Amino acid sequence: MRKFLNDPADFVDEMLDGIYRAHPEVTFVADDMRCMVTSKSKKGKVGIATGGGSGHLPLFLGYIGDGMLDGAGVGGVFQSPSSEQIYQVTKAIDQGSGVLYIYGNYSGDLINFDMAAELAELDDIRVRQVVGNDDVASSVVGEEHKRRGVAGVYFVYKAAGAAAAEGMSLDQVYDVAEKARLRTRTMGVALSSCVVPEIGHATFSIGEDEMEIGMGIHGEPGISRTKLAAADSVIDQMMDRIFAEQDYKAGDEVAVLMNGLGGTPLEELYIMFRRVSQLMESRSVKVKHVWIGEFATSMEMAGASVSILHLDAELDRFMAAPANTPFFKHIAA
Repeated sequence: MRKFLNDPADFVDEMLDGIYRAHPEVTFVADDMRCMVTSKSKKGKVGIATGGGSGHLPLFLGYIGDGMLDGAGVGGVFQSPSSEQIYQVTKAIDQGSGVLYIYGNYSGDLINFDMAAELAELDDIRVRQVVGNDDVASSVVGEEHKRRGVAGVYFVYKAAGAAAAEGMSLDQVYDVAEKARLRTRTMGVALSSCVVPEIGHATFSIGEDEMEIGMGIHGEPGISRTKLAAADSVIDQMMDRIFAEQDYKAGDEVAVLMNGLGGTPLEELYIMFRRVSQLMESRSVKVKHVWIGEFATSMEMAGASVSILHLDAELDRFMAAPANTPFFKHIAA
């Protein structure tokens, strides 16, 4: 293991300490650094909470700020935060209009967010939940409820955050988030494993000349492992799965998130996006919004994912809305 750290057991808390020192716009509650909330709450606004395991920055806690999220429960590396941590975040961010939970479809998160919602409702805090399940590789059509939530949850955060900033009600923000979820699809590919600090070695093995299409962000199995192919061929395989599920017509508009998993240079992500753009162009579909970079990582894993949001007029407006968080800034056009 070659990492810049001290005691592996302190990895998450020292990372959080660094974030709080660098970004005073976020703080923590309940005397627990893993209960992160915004320092700039707005009375009457619907609160939006997320949470999940560490190791995926900027996913989860990196999107707390204006125009996006209000709080996050932070778990250990690839581990869910506790129900108590989520509950404490919920209490802190409720401004009288209720709280929306947005998180990925993983068993620990499902259990702990449900328990936190029950605790919150005992305090008369109304909670609704949206569970991201954008990974088309993780289950077949008709069983979407089994799919993992991966980088496409970014679109759900962005849409819901913009809706809440406009002053929409909890039910309205929920409807926006749910629409973004239903219209988002993601496919990923991995070239290497990653190392969880407390384990100290790679979580799985893959040949130096191999790739795995559809691998999850914790190293969950994909749908095929083959020899590494040219970038255009890799994107063609990934996009074929997305095109099979999304009925894009000439004149439609989409948002594209080209995401690195932690160990892929930006140059390579732009090469991959180039092919996504060509494929959309060949179908007379307009790529309206583009984000390229690291939005949901897996420690130092080499690989990438592409997420497509099928836009309508409302989602287009929310994608264009401004946002300002420690790890993400977007200026309205």
